[in-house]
Amino acid sequence: MVFEAKKAILLDMNGTFMFDEDRFGSDEDYSEYYHGIGGKLGKRSINRLIAKTYAYLDARYPDERYRDNFPSVKEAISAVADSALSRSEIDRIISTFSFHEHGHIPDQYVEALLTLASRFTLAAVIDIWAPKERWLRTFSDRGVDDLFNAVSFSSDHGMVKPSPKPFKTTVQSLGYSEQDCLVIGDSVRRDLEAAIAAGVECVLVGGAHDSRAVACYPNLLAFKDDCC
Repeated sequence: MVFEAKKAILLDMNGTFMFDEDRFGSDEDYSEYYHGIGGKLGKRSINRLIAKTYAYLDARYPDERYRDNFPSVKEAISAVADSALSRSEIDRIISTFSFHEHGHIPDQYVEALLTLASRFTLAAVIDIWAPKERWLRTFSDRGVDDLFNAVSFSSDHGMVKPSPKPFKTTVQSLGYSEQDCLVIGDSVRRDLEAAIAAGVECVLVGGAHDSRAVACYPNLLAFKDDCC
């Protein structure tokens, strides 16, 4: 197959090797975590504030006007808060938001990443809204942090998919050509379209299908089994 000649893989994260993220449903109780880290706002207030913060960002995520200047969680909190908040309270709210945005990496996906890293140079191009520290700790705890030669977090630079810029920057940082690289992700709009715009071929996983993809697999495990 085409990807057998590839030297590097640029991985999406959510829905590709991390799962059960974005726990922002209407019945979510954010106060449990927030009060556990010393938050001072009441249950109703913090639940309303986190919900409004998420809605603010969610409305802008698909908007092309914010593709290369997506707001931070801190900026969103400031935009929706009814009153001024102390720095320590803002930090607790951001931590609570990141806790609910964060997912987990199953054991079989850790093994898949290890296998892929033995055959390809790995990088990750990741859309997250909260600061990256919680995800970096998880990468370290799961033993996959050293597998990535480059990691692009949207919360670092404000560029979200389908902007091709994070892919282009990551390819350049690896020192390969676009033709040497392959993107793997679970979204036609965010991963495939961004990869095409960046001049990089893409494999879709997670049930996504599109004729423009090099191949489609039910999940990253199936891709790993096919190529390694």
